[in-house]
Amino acid sequence: MKYFLLYIKQTLRFVLKPLSFVPAIIMMCLIFAFSGQDADESSQLSYEVGVKVLTIANETFDRGWSIKHIENLSLKSQHYIRKTAHFTEYFLLAVTVAFPLYVYGVRGLLLVFSAGTFCICYAFLDEYHQSFIAGRSPQNKDVLIDSCGVMVGVIVTRIVGWTGRMTIFRPLSNRKVKE
Repeated sequence: MKYFLLYIKQTLRFVLKPLSFVPAIIMMCLIFAFSGQDADESSQLSYEVGVKVLTIANETFDRGWSIKHIENLSLKSQHYIRKTAHFTEYFLLAVTVAFPLYVYGVRGLLLVFSAGTFCICYAFLDEYHQSFIAGRSPQNKDVLIDSCGVMVGVIVTRIVGWTGRMTIFRPLSNRKVKE
């Protein structure tokens, strides 16, 4: 029975470890799709997200705002919605890139450097991609915001990974128990 369970464990690791990169690939495709929207599509999406978030905030905090007021606030907050989206997209990309690297044993500064460099390079490529889209232009400020999201994502992944290794998954580690 012991060897059967060991076989199952090894087989699952062999199959599941490479699949841990799938969320990163999905996130990269999602970012590429958002960057491929022309200016009008992107503005409309930001507007709709703003209306949705402000409607939820209005209901949650019982502000009593009218629909017209919410739409007006959404129009005024477009800049902040877009920059928050940049930060959030690259935060999620960093987490989905750093976690598989962590699973494969990349730790410490090597994790920060490798995941961070990959994600920041992707941010530069994404801004370059935007230069080919009607009404969009590359901005260094966006790369800076993306980079901040990347660094926070990598640091959060390191903290969660370290905490999990020291608490929840400690009994599963490969360390030999003293008898």
